[in-house]
Amino acid sequence: MTALDVPKSPVGTPAVPADPVPARAGGGRGGGWRRTVRKHWFTYMLALPGLVFLLVFSYGPMYGIQLAFKNFSVSKGVWGSPWVGLDNFREMAADPVFWTALQNTIMINVWNLLFGFTFNILLALLINELRLRWLKSGVQTLVYLPYFLSWVVFAGLIGAFLSTSSDGGVINTILAGAGLKEVDFLRTPELFQPVLVVSNIIKTAGYSSIIYLAAIASADPALYESAAIDGANRIQMMRHITLPRIMPSIVVLLILQLATLFQSNFDQVYNLYSSFVYSTGDVLSTYIYRMSLGGGGNFELSTAVNLLFNVAGLIIIVFANRIVEKLDVMGIF
Repeated sequence: MTALDVPKSPVGTPAVPADPVPARAGGGRGGGWRRTVRKHWFTYMLALPGLVFLLVFSYGPMYGIQLAFKNFSVSKGVWGSPWVGLDNFREMAADPVFWTALQNTIMINVWNLLFGFTFNILLALLINELRLRWLKSGVQTLVYLPYFLSWVVFAGLIGAFLSTSSDGGVINTILAGAGLKEVDFLRTPELFQPVLVVSNIIKTAGYSSIIYLAAIASADPALYESAAIDGANRIQMMRHITLPRIMPSIVVLLILQLATLFQSNFDQVYNLYSSFVYSTGDVLSTYIYRMSLGGGGNFELSTAVNLLFNVAGLIIIVFANRIVEKLDVMGIF
């Protein structure tokens, strides 16, 4: 190559071709992944136990879904049991007890949605309006305390209040002392669902209110100061500042609660109900328990019921999320 063939630099001197830069050791996609792991290894170690738990106890047992389409035999195992198609689903549809449990489950969840969900929002708004810090902290502690109790303990407390006077029930003892007629709340079918709804609200309201209060706390105080200068009262601030601030949290919790429309709190119902209230207290979770581990031994039927209504819950989540996105509110995905 002659000097005339060498490209010129802007100042007129020949431009010397640069030597190629040697590739770094460990470069490429694999090297980048390894560098990321080395850099954030502690974060991955913190997440590892939760990931292992999820894989072992959530994804691992999913191979048992095939029981919904099989005639399960203990000697043959899950994989060796013969396929029966949709026979288990036909058996489920022909069982009148199943339809009673389904109706009770939907009714209880609808009442929880109408009263429990709205009460949690109202409770958070009211707590936020408390001006005294010690009073606000005290109320938060009191409403959050029942959430830490197991349903076994909480059901015992409910029984101590609502059982008959002969069993030591506080409310009926007061009614009997006042000369009024006693009410057997836990053995009256018409009253059992309201007992479930109210007890669920008392136990879980604190948890949901904490989520809303955390969202409210992230609001800029300058917004409230500006509204006060403009003459807005507390109701107007709540409507135009606080509620929009917690709207994303409301939407997410609403979608998640809609997904549980066909599910029920087994611990709550199992510790409170009896044969007296099967007509209104028997729900899908207790029905599944009786069909399988409770002595029925029909694991195929219980798997079919679980599969059907978990898929139904997933469908509800997808449709509810699309609806809220059309309302210009961020959903869960």
